[in-house]
Amino acid sequence: MQSEEDIGFIRMALEEAVQAFDKGEVPVGALVVLNGEIIGRAHNLRETTKDPSAHAEILALRAATSVSDSWRLLDATLYVTKEPCIMCSGAIINSRISRLVYGCRDSKAGGVNSLYHILSDSRLNHQVGVVSGVLENECVSLLQRFFKERR
Repeated sequence: MQSEEDIGFIRMALEEAVQAFDKGEVPVGALVVLNGEIIGRAHNLRETTKDPSAHAEILALRAATSVSDSWRLLDATLYVTKEPCIMCSGAIINSRISRLVYGCRDSKAGGVNSLYHILSDSRLNHQVGVVSGVLENECVSLLQRFFKERR
């Protein structure tokens, strides 16, 4: 269930996504929040860095682990504007994030609900609580505008 806090943090993740948009990157933004405090934030940088792993989620997790001084983010929540892909879902599991909140689904590459259900797979050693659809229209609109301008 989404809360006012979830909406507020997705709004901030959208600000990150706009920064990606302005750089010509697919507009996805992410935040890692622990005890109400942002400990990691990022946006997509694949084109800028020429790094296929430079997704917003991966970069936000890296920033958070450098602040927390541990690879385990046990009580943290990851906020992201678009459903994480398979790679990012694996990183979420490995980082032990407790909760994921995302804006819109990704029917072509989603690793959480759309194509795969990695975060809820009981065969894995960790499962993640998921809230989806937070500010979905705003998240979809930004992505659609980006791809429309690229065509």
